[in-house]
Amino acid sequence: MNEQLEDFEKRQEEKILQAFKERDWSEIKSADSWVIFKVMSEFVEGFEKLSKIGPCVSIFGSARTPRENKFYLMAEEIAAKLVRHGYGVITGGGPGIMEAGNKGAHSQNGKSVGLNIVLPFEQFNNIYIDQDKLITFDYFFVRKVMFTKYAQGFVVLPGGFGTLDELFEALTLIQTNKIGKFPIVLVGREYWQGLIDWIKNTMLDQHKNVNAEDLFLFSLVDEPSEAVKVIDDFYSKYLLSPNF
Repeated sequence: MNEQLEDFEKRQEEKILQAFKERDWSEIKSADSWVIFKVMSEFVEGFEKLSKIGPCVSIFGSARTPRENKFYLMAEEIAAKLVRHGYGVITGGGPGIMEAGNKGAHSQNGKSVGLNIVLPFEQFNNIYIDQDKLITFDYFFVRKVMFTKYAQGFVVLPGGFGTLDELFEALTLIQTNKIGKFPIVLVGREYWQGLIDWIKNTMLDQHKNVNAEDLFLFSLVDEPSEAVKVIDDFYSKYLLSPNF
């Protein structure tokens, strides 16, 4: 454990030193200009491809989930059901829960979108993504825009920091009225209940950092059919079907 910690700290120190490496003004200006054009190109590609996909649901979850894990199988079933109900599926394009989502959509000949991200480890695109709907990003913030802009709902299975980031991004955008109140479904009571209790007891009751109605921004379910029903019920209230 100590060796792992020392190795981690060494790698972080190298990153910090690199970040503070002296550069002259022309180097900084040149690098920043390149970043601007790279960000623009990622937005343009994302908007062009995703504007044509139609109603979809974004599925979030860990890249580390093995194929025999029950949540992998649940993600696959949820995606298949969503496609049969008329939705396409958007995932982060990688392994684990993301692969399961794309696999379920692919099995039903539905739209299977993958928003891949370039990482130094663990991320590679899975084989179940429609090739014309695979986009690879360098920047997380551009990728997150695509997740939220082109989704009519969000299904969140167990995951790590990245999954929490995507979950709270969607919650924040809905809470602040930046996007519509699309359904957010947390799958797996055993996994999410502790977080929900903390939000209620600590964030709300003790510190008043959220409002009571914010707890209604998401639903908690245990079964794939329940997850899909939340999304179907939401749109049936507005007499909308997945071809809206």
